[in-house]
Amino acid sequence: MMHFGRFRILAAGAAVSALLAASPAWTATPADTLVEAWAIDDIITLDPAESFEISPAEILGNAYDMLVRLDPSDTSNVVPGIAESWTISDDGLTYTFKLRQDAKFASGNPITAADVAYSFERVVRLDKSPAFILTQFGLTGENVTEKAKAADESTFVLTVDKPYAPSFVLNCLTATVGAIVDKKLLEEHAQKVTATDDYKYDTDYGNAWLKTGYAGSGPFKIRDWRANEVVVMERNDNYYGEKAKLARVFYRHVKESATQRLMLESGDVDVARNLEPGDYEAVQKNSDLTTVSAPKGTVYYISLNQKNENLAKPEVREAFKYLIDYDAIGATLIKGIGEIRQTHQPKGVLGALDSNPYKMDIEKAKELLEKAGLKDGLSITFDVRNTQPVTGIAESFQQNAAQAGIKIEIIPGDGKQTLTKYRARNHDLYIGQWGMDYWDPNSNAEAFTSNPDNGDDAANKTLAWRNAWDIPELTKQTQAALLERDNEKRAEIYRKLQQEALDQSPFVMIFQQTEVAGVRGNVKDFKLGPTFDSNFLAPVSKD
Repeated sequence: MMHFGRFRILAAGAAVSALLAASPAWTATPADTLVEAWAIDDIITLDPAESFEISPAEILGNAYDMLVRLDPSDTSNVVPGIAESWTISDDGLTYTFKLRQDAKFASGNPITAADVAYSFERVVRLDKSPAFILTQFGLTGENVTEKAKAADESTFVLTVDKPYAPSFVLNCLTATVGAIVDKKLLEEHAQKVTATDDYKYDTDYGNAWLKTGYAGSGPFKIRDWRANEVVVMERNDNYYGEKAKLARVFYRHVKESATQRLMLESGDVDVARNLEPGDYEAVQKNSDLTTVSAPKGTVYYISLNQKNENLAKPEVREAFKYLIDYDAIGATLIKGIGEIRQTHQPKGVLGALDSNPYKMDIEKAKELLEKAGLKDGLSITFDVRNTQPVTGIAESFQQNAAQAGIKIEIIPGDGKQTLTKYRARNHDLYIGQWGMDYWDPNSNAEAFTSNPDNGDDAANKTLAWRNAWDIPELTKQTQAALLERDNEKRAEIYRKLQQEALDQSPFVMIFQQTEVAGVRGNVKDFKLGPTFDSNFLAPVSKD
């Protein structure tokens, strides 16, 4: 935890102090400060080499810069970030990036190609959850310093192992794991370690410090994070681009939609981020407030751990898809904040398959369970993050399953608790949301239809791996799609993968998120992007 952050923030003035106080009797938000109410209990770390959750993606997307960024206005394009231009060799293996000459980190240190190379090196050698986004290009701990290197102070060269579709490579580099970190600053905080499973080299590359520290160059810098309480960001005046209009941004951890709406209406917060349908509708009717929304590359699903021998039966996997009341969920729990979708690729992505064949059918589910030898049903547990709409969906599913003879015990927990258990493959059922790491169909295909190694110690721990779904043939198809440069042929491979997953997978896909926010009328230019790391705050201002 950055202890210095709190004292510097409290010194900013009485109004800001009130925002951090435990008392609910807050004052109006300061004119130079944006205060957002959002459920941020999924934050585990703020190191971009390790962070792999939803809400920190937005924080990192505003606090760090990458070589290239997704263009929110046209998701088929990437635009310059720290790299002002790039070229690709004729054989499709070498990507050469020319860096901006004027870019600095928030620390004041200049950004050089050595920083970029170090950023790639630490991701690959730390080998945390998101590392596969880079290691899938053939980067290893042994070759990364040769395959991702500085040719000179302003030229970074990346050599990949296969002639991938260029859009795929560039889209991967927009992910937060591609954030460029301050080498000089991190080396000051790096700890010598004995090589273990946690750290395979004799340094932690500043990982322990960066869990709560900051070493970036984005328009905002991270000043403080207190778990399940607050994240504070402050304008980075060393940012090379247009400076942020606000002095600071607060994310206050508030889980309940009704509480967020009341705080928004009273002016205690400027933005409410987790509004349920009823509260969202109420905000829309309030003349002092406005709303924004955007389809998100985020899908919600229930997954069945294939380590459970009953859940591994094909008939059981299919039966569960008939136990969701899709119509009721669409009309109530996700009204205005999502759209029923039973395939794992979001709309708007290359090769997205529009197919919703399943309807709630208790009798059909019973028939399938009997065919699986489970006429008398089964008993299982269900790990559920205690926030909406997932709690409501889980309870609805529990009631429907009971009619088919399935006894489900819901185990509630916060985002960190449920994710940690899920990632260890210690669940029966889990309800989760999956946001695209980069705007390319491989992001979700890699997650849902690829599992190169089903062993407990596998390096690539995809969603298929988390549910012990061993699928060598689908994995091969997923990998083949990366080398197809003809977009229509590539799209067809992804449509086929979605259909096979729809028919066979242990994933019960439910809906695609429409992200919404309630906003005070004096807040200007607050927009939501297609991904969480493209919810850019630099243009936002207040009257």
